[in-house]
Amino acid sequence: MRVLVVEDELDLAQAIAVGLRREGYAVDIAPDGGDALDKLEVNAYDLVCLDLNLPDVDGREICRTIRTGEFVDAAPRVLMLTARDSLEDRVAGLDDGADDYLVKPFAFPELLARLRALARRDGASRGARLEVGNLALDAARREAWYRNGSLNVTAKEFALLRYFMLHAGEVLSAERLLEHVWDEHADPFTNTVRVTVSNLRRKLRAAGADEVIDTVVGAGYRLSESP
Repeated sequence: MRVLVVEDELDLAQAIAVGLRREGYAVDIAPDGGDALDKLEVNAYDLVCLDLNLPDVDGREICRTIRTGEFVDAAPRVLMLTARDSLEDRVAGLDDGADDYLVKPFAFPELLARLRALARRDGASRGARLEVGNLALDAARREAWYRNGSLNVTAKEFALLRYFMLHAGEVLSAERLLEHVWDEHADPFTNTVRVTVSNLRRKLRAAGADEVIDTVVGAGYRLSESP
C-alpha cells in the first residue's frame, strides 16, 4: 500500500514514514500543501495522512480537492492528523471528506490500526487477516503463511504479497505494482518489480506453493484465487 504523509513538521513526518516503511508500506512525504497536490496529481496513493495546519494550502482544502478531483487511480482514503481536537474541527474535517480523524499526539500503533481499517474498507468484511486459498496473511502481525508453514518474507515481499491477495485473480501490470507497493524513489526503468516477484515466487515454492503467481505475457502478473 502506498501512503502520502502530508506534514510540515519534518521530524514527525520522518518518524511516521520510518515506522510505516518498517510495516511494509511505501511512503512519500509532502512538507506542504502545494507539494501534496503535485504528488497527488501524478502518483497513485491508497492512503493519505493529512495534517491540517500547513504553511500554504490548508489541509481541509486539500481534502476537498481529493474528494472532487481526478486521479491516476481511485481517490485515496484520507486520515487527518491534527492538533485541532474540538468537536467542530472533527465534524468539519469529516464533512470535508476525511475518512477518519486522529488527534495529535497519538500512539503509533493506533495510527497503524486506523490505516489498516481504512485500507480494508474497499474489501468489505476483510479484516487485518487475509486468506486466499491456502495462503494467509495477518497485516497487524506482519506474518504470512502457506498452509500451516510460515513464509519468511522481507517487508517489501510482504507488501507485494498483500497487494496480490487484495487483488487475487486480477492481472496486475508491473506499472500498477510499482505505483502501489513502491514509493516515488523507485526507478521505473529498473527490473525491481520482476526481481521482487521472482524472490516471492521462490519463497512460495519453497513452502510448497507452486505456480501461485502467473506471468501474463505482455500484461503483468496474476495471483491464483485458489493457491
